[in-house]
Amino acid sequence: MRLFTKLAVTFSAVVALNVNAAKPQLDIDVSVNEADNGNVNATLSITNNANGQQKILGWYTDLEEEHIFHVERDGVEVAFYGPHYKRQAPTEKDFIKLKSGETLTKSFELSSLYDMSEAGNYQVSYDVKSLHLFSNKGQQNKAEKMDVETLKSNVANIWLEGVTSKGSANKGKPGGGNGSGDCIDGTCFTGRCDNGQKTEIMSAFSAADQLTNNAVSYLNSHSANNTSARYETWFGEATNSRYNTAVANFDAINDAIDTKPVTFDCSCKKTYFAYVYPAQPYKVYLCKAFWSANEIGTDSRAGTIIHELSHFNAVAGTDDVVYGHSGAKSLANSNPDQALNNADSHEYFAENTPHQN
Repeated sequence: MRLFTKLAVTFSAVVALNVNAAKPQLDIDVSVNEADNGNVNATLSITNNANGQQKILGWYTDLEEEHIFHVERDGVEVAFYGPHYKRQAPTEKDFIKLKSGETLTKSFELSSLYDMSEAGNYQVSYDVKSLHLFSNKGQQNKAEKMDVETLKSNVANIWLEGVTSKGSANKGKPGGGNGSGDCIDGTCFTGRCDNGQKTEIMSAFSAADQLTNNAVSYLNSHSANNTSARYETWFGEATNSRYNTAVANFDAINDAIDTKPVTFDCSCKKTYFAYVYPAQPYKVYLCKAFWSANEIGTDSRAGTIIHELSHFNAVAGTDDVVYGHSGAKSLANSNPDQALNNADSHEYFAENTPHQN
C-alpha cells in the first residue's frame, strides 16, 4: 500500500552564466514524475527567448552523453552511475541550433543512472557547465581567455517510496544497509537497472529463496532410499553419492541466496534468460526473456536465478547439459549423474511445476 502521495513541483529558471561569458537568452524548465513501476521520469525543456538563433552543445541535452542532472535526496547528493567520456574538442556539428521562440523538449528515465532506491524527498535540477557550452569559439586561438559557461534550471521536488526488499532473500548479507551504494539489503545492481527492474528483481530473488528453502526441506526429509516422483523426475535413480550431491548443491545455492553479495546486471539485450561467468561469483546478467517470464512457475524469474547461481564454481558448478523440461526429464532417465550436473534440472526440481510430492 502506498503511504504517501506522489508529489512533483516545478518552477521556471533562467540560464546562469559567469559574468564574462556570452549570455544566451535560454529558459530552462525541469519537471519530474513517478511512473507506476517506481521509475522516475524527468522532462527537460530549453526555450530560446532571444530574437535570433541560439546554440547549445548537444552533449549537454543527452543523459546518454553527460551527467546533466543534479539529484539530491533530502538535501544530500545521490550517486551517479553513468559514463564519463574523454572526447575530442567539439565542432560545429555538435551544437544544437534553436530558432527564436523554439523549444527543445526531451524526456529521461533517471532511476537507472541515479541512486533513487531509498525513500525520501528528491530534488532534481538540470545543471551543466562547459568551456564550450554555447560555442566552440577559441579553439583555434589558444591565447583567448575562456570562461566556464553554465546552465541551471529550477529544482523539481518529488517524494519516492523507494525500492524495498521482500521476504528473507537478503538476511545475513554483507553490506546490508538499504541503499548502500546501488545496493538494497546486500543485493546490488549494475548495468542501469531502473527502479521498476530493481523491484522485480528483489521480488523474484525472494521467490527464489522460498523455492530453494522448499527444495532443501524436501531433501532433508527424504533420503537415497526414500525418494519420490519429484526427485526421480529431475535427478533419476538415487544412490547415496548422488543424493548427497543434490543435498550439497541446494545447500550451496541456499547459502548464496542468504549470505553472499549477489549482484544483478540489467545491461543484457540478448534474447536469453540470463548468463553468468562461473569463475566470477556472484554476478548474474539478466536478459530479455527474464523480464517477460512469470515470477514463479516453469522457466520463471525465480527459477532462472536458481539456475544461474548453480553455475558458479563457488556454488554447485553446474553446466548446461540440456535445456527444457522434456530434455531434463530424459537426462534424468538416461544419465542421473549428468542430471546432477545440469542447471535446468536444479531449476525444475526447485520450481516443481506441475507439483509433485
